[in-house]
Amino acid sequence: MNQSQAKGFGSRGIILIVVLFLGFFMFQTFTNYPLNILADFYGGSQTVAMLLTIGTLAGVVTQIILSHFVGNIKSIKKVASIFGIIAVICAWLVAAIPFYMTGVWYVAYFGVNYTVTLYALFFMSIIAGQWFPRRKGTIMGISTIAYPVCNAVIGFFATAVFKPMESGLSDSPAIFRSFLPFLIITTIGVILFLALITDYPEQCGAYRDNDKSFTPEMANQMLMQEIEDKKTTVWTPVHTFTNRDFWCASVVCGLILMCSVGTMTQSSTIIANFPALNYTIIMMIIALCGAVGSWLLGIIDTAIGTKKSMLICVALMLLAGLLGFIACSTGIGVFLIISLALVGIFMGASSNYMVSVSVQYWRREDFASVFSCVNPVSNIFNAAAPTVVAMILYSAIGINGVFLLILIAGIIGIVLMLIFSPKHIRTVDDKYREAAGKPLDGALEGRK
Repeated sequence: MNQSQAKGFGSRGIILIVVLFLGFFMFQTFTNYPLNILADFYGGSQTVAMLLTIGTLAGVVTQIILSHFVGNIKSIKKVASIFGIIAVICAWLVAAIPFYMTGVWYVAYFGVNYTVTLYALFFMSIIAGQWFPRRKGTIMGISTIAYPVCNAVIGFFATAVFKPMESGLSDSPAIFRSFLPFLIITTIGVILFLALITDYPEQCGAYRDNDKSFTPEMANQMLMQEIEDKKTTVWTPVHTFTNRDFWCASVVCGLILMCSVGTMTQSSTIIANFPALNYTIIMMIIALCGAVGSWLLGIIDTAIGTKKSMLICVALMLLAGLLGFIACSTGIGVFLIISLALVGIFMGASSNYMVSVSVQYWRREDFASVFSCVNPVSNIFNAAAPTVVAMILYSAIGINGVFLLILIAGIIGIVLMLIFSPKHIRTVDDKYREAAGKPLDGALEGRK
């Protein structure tokens, strides 16, 4: 690709970024807010965390099943649309069902967890990789700013929910009214997806990576070839799941997700251990650091490579765990603030790398097949995170255990990323292609 021809994102590319942002926004809002702020109305943190885990795990199992034939799905967009519509309906139900109807609410909360995991984290991410295969780090870095933005406004959401009770105007929280702006925004996101986004940019007159050096004829010819090649990808689930580097990358992505998502779902409980700290202000700080971190790590990903960007990320994770552990051991709030700011940074990047690593080190034709294995493995950690962190918090070790978990995960992440080898992936790819009678063209040479 001629980088000079790939400036900007194009009008449709910008719309895709907005849709991705709103998809991640919906995921974070309707999975995290009920657990972090409203859990006491629905049976407590451990009960709601378990529902979140079960819903996300169901989404993971579905992804593993889909990985066996994802290359043969004619339109990812059509399947994603179904899950997106159901996710929005479930989100409205989560907000509208009275808190005393817990059984019905549990069904709706499970539904939104299951469907938004598939819509935002799986199908939409595949489409992002198909639109921007070489600039995916930058695209995902911008889109995942949604996570820190959600954390920035969670304090205001909490204030709005409890205001009627605190002012004596009502005995009930204002759940639906507080969720309404989020419902409208995320509904608009799904509508934009349905109306304006296609499986591939060529299908709406745009170009991969917004690279206008291609003629329309060249672009369409490449598209048709890629669609055919996907049907005969050498990276089948068996080959992918038995690859060493796949596991190194997937586990690191999972650890980043687990530590960021798990910590943020219990942020109010963690910060409450430091009475001098203001929850809303701390969440704003986390959001600011997360927005900058998501964008910056995405830029680094594109500039010097996904592996180096991931190494930087897990090093920040190690530091966050260390500072958080010191804060909890000494009671010094400033260390907690710095630690949570670092969590915000790698939280913003947490969903970047699953797409990036799949696109960067495998061929375009193999991306959907590899990503459909990377994503569910990583999301097993994501699914377990709320339950694991809740169990640690309410155990004898308490808040110290959360940051000890982050510290250990950072160390493991560094070791795994040092083992991860793009060169080894190229060697294995050549072996599989030769066995399948496909040409050895050196397409994976020079991948950073």
